[in-house]
Amino acid sequence: MPIQALPDTLVNQIAAGEVVERPASVVKELVENALDAGANRVDIDLEEGGVRLIRIRDDGGGIPAPELALAISRHATSKISSIEDLEEVATLGFRGEALPSIASVSRFAISARPRGESQGARLEVDGGRVGELMPHPHPEGTTVEVRDLFFNVPARRKFLRAERTELGHIEEWLRSLALARPWVELRISHNGRASRHYKPVRDGGERLRRVAEALGEDFTHQCLEIDHAAAGLRLHGWVGLPTAARSSADQQYFYVNGRAVRDRTVAHAVRQAYADVLFHGRHPAFVLFLECDPRQVDVNVHPAKHEVRFREQRLVHEFIYRTLHQALASTRAGLAAEPQASPALAMGVAAPGGGGFTPRQGGLGLPVREAMSAYASLYRAPEPGQAGTAMPAAAANEGEAPPLGYALAQLHGVFVLAENDHGLVLVDMHAAHERITYERLKSALDGEGIRSQPLLVPVSLAVSEREADAADQHAQALADYGFEIRRAGPQALSIRSVPSLLADLDPRALALDVLADLREHGSSRKLEQARNELLSTLACHTSVRANRRLTVPEMNALLRDMEATERSGQCNHGRPTWVQLSKSELDKLFLRGR
Repeated sequence: MPIQALPDTLVNQIAAGEVVERPASVVKELVENALDAGANRVDIDLEEGGVRLIRIRDDGGGIPAPELALAISRHATSKISSIEDLEEVATLGFRGEALPSIASVSRFAISARPRGESQGARLEVDGGRVGELMPHPHPEGTTVEVRDLFFNVPARRKFLRAERTELGHIEEWLRSLALARPWVELRISHNGRASRHYKPVRDGGERLRRVAEALGEDFTHQCLEIDHAAAGLRLHGWVGLPTAARSSADQQYFYVNGRAVRDRTVAHAVRQAYADVLFHGRHPAFVLFLECDPRQVDVNVHPAKHEVRFREQRLVHEFIYRTLHQALASTRAGLAAEPQASPALAMGVAAPGGGGFTPRQGGLGLPVREAMSAYASLYRAPEPGQAGTAMPAAAANEGEAPPLGYALAQLHGVFVLAENDHGLVLVDMHAAHERITYERLKSALDGEGIRSQPLLVPVSLAVSEREADAADQHAQALADYGFEIRRAGPQALSIRSVPSLLADLDPRALALDVLADLREHGSSRKLEQARNELLSTLACHTSVRANRRLTVPEMNALLRDMEATERSGQCNHGRPTWVQLSKSELDKLFLRGR
């Protein structure tokens, strides 16, 4: 077959295969165009999950009548005009392929009226065949109608899912958009009935209201606000508490300069930040916005613009990791004990009468003996005949109780009951002491640095040439981690020393994991994770166990240590260490005030 130019209709349909995957793809492209046109309100009307009809109406700048035909031509756009514009794209769309691709696989119509003009215009396209431009009464803005999607490409249409499934994809993308553009009003209807209405939020301080509208009140009651800037980067938004982690990654929203993206560097940084506080198999929830110089991020790497590429990938990774790691480290037990924040719910306990889940920890045997003098010396004993809480001497004269209050009793040898200004506090004593011990072990080891232990017999490691090059390139970083790895051939390495604390682990597997991280992200925390797993096990076996009876001074000492220890809201396995029941919640349990 001779080389020949493809017909425009076929070219557009091929492009549609990259841009238009399903009705949600159409909604995404059209709503992004509306936002780029300066719209403050967008109406989305759908029928049959978007397969029968997608109508997008906006109050943006509109399109002049002479430009409507050009708007549905390939590679025609008002958003960039030079390579310099492409390198610092600030709009959501820029390729100029969406409208012609959509028009080639649907019965398409576009109507518009620019601001300040008295008359609008309309242009219809039927499966790629362009009709005549006609005058049309239209308010200021643009309306795009897409009917019978894939009517002329039956092979594509048969891959569409059920109406409810396709509608769910559209609603999920609009939820993501609502989080990124809180000042834009979004009205969504399906089959003639109103479905969702995101009201605009003008005040930046009220953005959490839009988050609650999109993700639910539970998220806003169980999140930390983030806002940190450094090295030309700014990360702000909200991250869920570790105890509010979910069984799936369905509430993870990340934006780069306002664009929703999925990025492996970001996902890896977030995962590492939560590694020390998240229960196995759980996923954190977050809504995060990264702002940076547009020239430092390439948005032209994916046809549907779902992915980006950072020019300083390692810098972005470290910035996100450090910011989230420090924010999560500040979640000391007791800091969230505010009555208006409903701390019992924030720590994962259902309100009275609800059907929620209360975290529990099974009884643990093997009680250990531990010296009490370190705890008891900090507290004065109660007066003879007094059944009080044995307040610490330093705080006895103060009118305000500390965040976790003062111990009252021990329940079933597992839980510590305490009273604070807000109500009742329950503490899992083993989980709490496990976290305290773990953090102390980490701090002590960090102060000493990583010590290296030479191997009596060097370990040979067969690797790819790329991995061997990475070992040469990152030799100093490996040495800082306690590894001495020398190249023994084009595809061979020789491990001569390993970190002393991890000497009992398989040096081959550990070295390969570290090299993979260094090659992918420019840094590695595999050694830190392996070390922390050992320290966590050690902390678990040296912490107070179930059925160990503590005195009131010992219980109070445990509470004070929790208030001073980073991440003490969760044990080493991600389970909550304490819960708060407010006075109002206690009243509800006994129907008081009704």
